[in-house]
Amino acid sequence: MIRKTDFYIDGAWVAPAAQRDFDVIDPSTEEPCAVISLGDKADTDAAVAAAKRAFGPWSALPPAERLGIVKKILEVYTARAEEMAQAISLEMGAPIDLARSSQVTAGAFHIKNFIRAMDQIEFIRPLGPHAPNDRIALEPIGVVGLITPWNWPMNQVTLKVIPALLAGCTMVLKPSEVAPLSSLLFAEILDEAGVPKGVFNLVNGDGAGVGTQLSTHPDVEMISFTGSTRAGKAISVAAAETLKRVCLELGGKGANVVFADADEKAVKRGVLHCFNNSGQSCNAPTRMLVERPIYDQAVEIAREVAEKTAVASAHEEGRHIGPVVNETQYDKIQALIQKGIDEGARLVAGGTGRPEGLNRGYFVRPTVFADVTPGMTIEREEIFGPVLSMIPFETEEEAVRIANDTAYGLTNYVQSEDPAKRNRMARALRSGMVEMNGQPRGAGAPFGGVKSSGRAREGGTWGIEEFLEVKAISGWGVEAAE
Repeated sequence: MIRKTDFYIDGAWVAPAAQRDFDVIDPSTEEPCAVISLGDKADTDAAVAAAKRAFGPWSALPPAERLGIVKKILEVYTARAEEMAQAISLEMGAPIDLARSSQVTAGAFHIKNFIRAMDQIEFIRPLGPHAPNDRIALEPIGVVGLITPWNWPMNQVTLKVIPALLAGCTMVLKPSEVAPLSSLLFAEILDEAGVPKGVFNLVNGDGAGVGTQLSTHPDVEMISFTGSTRAGKAISVAAAETLKRVCLELGGKGANVVFADADEKAVKRGVLHCFNNSGQSCNAPTRMLVERPIYDQAVEIAREVAEKTAVASAHEEGRHIGPVVNETQYDKIQALIQKGIDEGARLVAGGTGRPEGLNRGYFVRPTVFADVTPGMTIEREEIFGPVLSMIPFETEEEAVRIANDTAYGLTNYVQSEDPAKRNRMARALRSGMVEMNGQPRGAGAPFGGVKSSGRAREGGTWGIEEFLEVKAISGWGVEAAE
């Protein structure tokens, strides 16, 4: 049993003010695999105070020196990649091969992209030739609270911690208490890389405790949160009293619009994308809208893909999906699958219960529903499991209407060999991101949505700028060194 009850505060591992043990559950076995402690207000206050003391020296450090430390973080992170993969696989159930190939590498990918993006940030720049004595300064916002989820731990931690460091902010990280082991290792990595004391702090805790304490703390200038829309709303309300900046990256219910002229692998690609990470991705293409001429064929392909998708323990190597993260998520997914059946969707593959041969662990059967109609619960709600809803459409206009008829607006997908059609769809779909024909967004592209998906923009220059304030200055001395 792993025991990691200390917090990382002011450059040291310190015991909690009051011991409140919390079991971390291995979702493949349903057994405790580690013990952490949940922080209380004294721990949060100590972490924020350390970050506040460190802000002056860290923010005054030349950007090139902050960049040098981040480059060292990447070096240490890369050296400890296998440890990180094992931690993520254990805590949230990503199959070990997926943890190595996608979960850990997502963190390295973002760190590299932020290093590249720093070249594009002008911390002091002219307003324009019409105002030669005016300057625009980009300055760190201050102490920031970072609240991250369990589904892609290092993806989200690096999308917040690294740009905050580069911007010159100091911070307190509260990772998900469900999957904290990877973040505790990340704190070790930052310590080894030489991040000055107080710049980065970590306090474990739950949303109602440490999460709320950070959201309401008068010395925290900004909250960056990734998680559910429900929790995002609660954080916005909690943060309002102190007028802090709130950046939210929330849920999604992405539409994958497959036209009759799509390439032959489009449906299979979409089903596999939906099931990736056991369906636990906010940008998963969980609604597949298929043009009527190829709808029946697409349903058959989806059935075949689902039935061939293996489900097994996260500790086994191989190409399979693992469990969902915990009992709460498992029960929610089971209830939504049953709701789909009760509301008249046609169950094509999967269904309720565990896959054959698995009677322990939070394993979900890869599930496909056909003939889903707009307004059904499974078409409206974010399921966060390996469940695909298939919907036929007749025209491009109908596809846009169905795709946009959702509270969410994170990522939509388009499959068509017609470039003009793809471009029209990309502009018509209401979302922060549109991916077409299986082509991923480029390195440094912003990640974020609209509507109930929140309005954060994480990654690249946009991600760094979220942690910066804009200051307008007149009367700048033109002879002064700039």
